[in-house]
Amino acid sequence: MSSAAELREVVDPERLGAYLDANLPGAGQTTVEKHIAGFSNETWFVNRSGERYVLRRPPRGPLLPTAHDVVREYRFLTALADTPARVPRPVLLCEDTTIIGAPFYLMERKDGVVIRDQIPAALDSEAERRRIGFEMVDALAEMHSVDWQAAGLQGKPEGFLDRQLKRWQSQADLSVGKVRDLPELTRIGDWLRARKPESGPSTVVHGDYKLDNVMFAADAPARLIAIFDWEMATIGDPLADLGWLMHTWGKPDLMAENDPLPLTALAGFPTREELAEHYAEKTGREMKDFTFYHVMALWKLAIILEGLYVHYVQGTASNPGAAEFEFRVPLLIRRAQRLIEQA
Repeated sequence: MSSAAELREVVDPERLGAYLDANLPGAGQTTVEKHIAGFSNETWFVNRSGERYVLRRPPRGPLLPTAHDVVREYRFLTALADTPARVPRPVLLCEDTTIIGAPFYLMERKDGVVIRDQIPAALDSEAERRRIGFEMVDALAEMHSVDWQAAGLQGKPEGFLDRQLKRWQSQADLSVGKVRDLPELTRIGDWLRARKPESGPSTVVHGDYKLDNVMFAADAPARLIAIFDWEMATIGDPLADLGWLMHTWGKPDLMAENDPLPLTALAGFPTREELAEHYAEKTGREMKDFTFYHVMALWKLAIILEGLYVHYVQGTASNPGAAEFEFRVPLLIRRAQRLIEQA
């Protein structure tokens, strides 16, 4: 439970309660509790007169203009609420920063489990692990099937991959070479620009689709019931989502010494190849250029972690764990190189 001082600094229950009383049916005492997981937009549990909600707000401190956009999250959830996409239902958006010091929104609170460090006993069998993997792909395919224009979403579908490559190259230019040379990372970027495929029809793109950003029902059979963390959502090439999922899935081709085996490398979980084949069957999408999307995901992650490592070396990192990016970034680079060699 969060301390009373932190509550009032970030989400004042009395002020929030008064706002909810004025904008939701009924009235009653409001209590809040901070959800401890997550490192981007802050998540809080809100209880009011027997109703349970989840509140999302930006973190404290100065923010980049396009970062931590909870209004964007709410608009995507609202657009997707009555579609096949498995999203929690949005309840209320507040852009008035005087209520809790930042814009925020409420959504329904789902009952289930988010799989991070361990698999719930009810789902911890080879058969259920296999279902978990295919449920991840089924939910992704459903999300990508949504007619985003009919749902009221707007975007710039043309040039999505060009914008991705330009954006992440600009991020690389800010960090790569600042504290060490990584010519291989530069060459991977060159390979991506030279091998950029033609995108198929554009869809909703989640932007951070992975196992710990979804919720499963707590009992068997495994059923994915909600997709969370929509702050990076956009309109673009759906295979970018599948490529991002792949970099988190299964046993890495290269691992650091003494690294624990990822959960999704345990017996029963589908392989990356099986997930890609299942996605192709569900969507009818061509997978001949899929290596590009997997390599792009590894390249993006290496750029992100190298930026954090630069802050560590320069003494400005808030996370002491960034020290290990000294060897994790080269591992990611070698994994991408191996995929390129096998392509």
